This record gives sequence, structure tokens and C-alpha cells, in this order.
Amino acid sequence: MSTDPVRGEATGAVPGKVSGAEPGEASGPSPSPAAVQASREVRAVISRLRRRILGASEAEDLTLGQSTALARLARETETPATADGVTTSVLAAAEGVRHQSMTTTVAALAARGLVVRAPDPEDGRRLLITLTPEGRRRVHEGRQARTEWLAARLQEECTEEELRAVIAAMSVLERLTHD
Repeated sequence: MSTDPVRGEATGAVPGKVSGAEPGEASGPSPSPAAVQASREVRAVISRLRRRILGASEAEDLTLGQSTALARLARETETPATADGVTTSVLAAAEGVRHQSMTTTVAALAARGLVVRAPDPEDGRRLLITLTPEGRRRVHEGRQARTEWLAARLQEECTEEELRAVIAAMSVLERLTHD
């Protein structure tokens, strides 16, 4: 417990702990008002922009969950170590959903011929999920549509100076993704 330096009274706060932080969470001084405001604005804008970008490429026959799972599978299987596929558990964890929910999503994608499930050659009890050629085509077309939509919106709405500011801001935000 710390003491208010002006009044000399106990504050109830634990020194060095961010108010409301749980054990194992970041500790240290409370964020500045500017950091709190930036946090709120970045989260709100990213959330709205994500919905708009995804909407620019949504396939009419796929749900948002199916589209994001398909895109996640493409990203997860891009490396040589995972080129043979990934499990439903890996996809569920990456998307932050329950295993049962991802199983349902994968089954729907398989029924549409966008993914295949095959036994893991190292552990036959597990199934590895991979994209079919049609699944890869759909992911590629979706990425292209999202890129084109965002580039057009940036071109329409921003001056060259604002575009440079967006690029600079992305550099700052990218730093936050690294531990």
C-alpha cells in the first residue's frame, strides 16, 4: 500500500502496480492521458476499419467466420514447417474461438471444397487441414479485393502529406506488435 505524498494518507494502491492490473500483467506507472486517448482511438479506428476492409472482400456464400478462418489457414500454412497443414486446435487458438466452433467452420469450408482434412503422417489420430486450389484462389482474390479497396479509399480521402502520415503511424503501431 502506498501513501499520498500530499496528505500522508494511505491510498490503497500497491506501489508499482497499474490500477486494476492483475498479477502477471504489466506494471509500472499509470499511462498518461495522451496514451489512454491514443489507445481508445487506435482500437476504435482499427475495429471499424477491419470491418470495412473485410466487407470489401466478403464472399456472399461464406460467413465472416469462415472467411477469416480461410485467410488464417492460408497464413498458418505459408511456412515450410506447417505446409502440410495445421490442426483445428491451432486454427481455433489463432482465431481466439472454441475448438468446437472451429470444427464447425472447418466442416463448412470442407463441404464447399475450400479445405481438405487428412491424417497427420506423424500422428494418425490428428487431422491436418490444408487449402484446396479453390481455397487458395478465394484467399488470393479476397486479399486483392481488400488491398484494392483500401488503396482506392486512401487515394480518394487523403492528401500526399496525409498518406505519408499514415505510413509513419503504421511504423509506430508496428513497433507495438513486437515484444
